[in-house]
Amino acid sequence: MKGYAMLGIEKTGWIEKNRPKCGGMDAIVRPIAVSPCSSDIHTVYAGALGERHNLILGHEAIGEVVETGNLVRDFSVGDRVIVPAITPDWNSAEAQDGYSMHSKGMLSGWKFSNHKDGVFAEFFHVNDADGNLAHLPVGIDSASAVMLADMVPTGFHGVELAQVKFGDNVCVIGIGPVGLMAVVGAKLRGAADIFAVGSRPECVRVAKELGATQIINYKDGDIAKQILELTNGKGVDKVIIAGGDNDTFAQAVTMLKPGGIIGNVNYLGEGTTIRIPRSEWGCGMGHKTIAGGLMPGGRRRMERLASMIVAGRIDPGILLTHRFQGMEYIEEALELMREKPSELIKPVVIF
Repeated sequence: MKGYAMLGIEKTGWIEKNRPKCGGMDAIVRPIAVSPCSSDIHTVYAGALGERHNLILGHEAIGEVVETGNLVRDFSVGDRVIVPAITPDWNSAEAQDGYSMHSKGMLSGWKFSNHKDGVFAEFFHVNDADGNLAHLPVGIDSASAVMLADMVPTGFHGVELAQVKFGDNVCVIGIGPVGLMAVVGAKLRGAADIFAVGSRPECVRVAKELGATQIINYKDGDIAKQILELTNGKGVDKVIIAGGDNDTFAQAVTMLKPGGIIGNVNYLGEGTTIRIPRSEWGCGMGHKTIAGGLMPGGRRRMERLASMIVAGRIDPGILLTHRFQGMEYIEEALELMREKPSELIKPVVIF
């Protein structure tokens, strides 16, 4: 089969590989719609996970089941399915402890384009199909639904980690597709003011449409200072980090009230440490909590999020700014995520 792969750090290209084999509990899926992610860029061009050779990229897909193992009960050939970016081993000790995304090791629930070939291929393998696939509800557009694989659950997980409550003032740092979904999640959770940090015009427009009450442009100066000025020096109750770099934590801690929580879902692709400002963190005693987590995957989460589309609570299709028809456009779509032109939020490739 044909696939688009990481050949090495800073190197990508098309390769030929054997079609994956299907275990008893597994499924083989043909992609219908896929989308490249900033995580692919961090992996390839920053070497965030270390060297990977001839590893097929991609972890966001809607697909059609073409083969199932003899122990699979709930899925059949021809089913159209949502495939989450995180596909845990559900019988692992970590899953039973409530951290399925770290099953069999830290971040190891993230398999596609990390530990095994991803979804940018003619076929891909899904472990524990009954636990990791979800049926795509009739009437949901495949291109929009692919946002359920990663962007929606990751943005929402930032809101969960920050424990946003009714009436909280919230700052969302980074309003790419994940941050925009964090804005949606914060609004659904009952946030009052939502300060959205970003500068790209299309992202700013959509952030306002989705519920951001104020836009903070980092090009206008230190974002923590801007937030403190807008809140009369009080700061915000919660911060969700969906973009930025290792130094963003210092700004988040500075703008956070005592007792506040930072929910980080940003993939830090470079560096060895992050900085926490001593005095702004209350000399270590400010009750300012930092929680960082990989999004939960699995079937049930996909089903619950899909039900929100069906009920009209969310419309992830608003994230799609570039649509391509044909597998051969994966390379072009990935390059868009690397360059991030001003009009881009998220590209999708329809097979």
